Amino acid sequence: MSDESEELAKALIEFRGAEGISERELAHRTRLSHATIRLHESDRGALPLPFAARRFEEVLGWAPGSIATRSRETTDLELPPDSGAVAE
Repeated sequence: MSDESEELAKALIEFRGAEGISERELAHRTRLSHATIRLHESDRGALPLPFAARRFEEVLGWAPGSIATRSRETTDLELPPDSGAVAE
């Protein structure tokens, strides 16, 4: 976990505590999935994609661009070898 993702995780957890809301309610407020909230609050959290970072900034009241992001090209997702999809 990077320093930036650790800072985001702590901020999200503290925000939920201060607001008295669940992970699901935070997911609703950010329009992100419950799994995404769990990921970014956990010790496996990576930097969010830009669209998720913007939603976190909105709900936390942080300035736009204040959360470091990763690009889609740096995701760890790979296609299964027999998927039939063509990777670029």
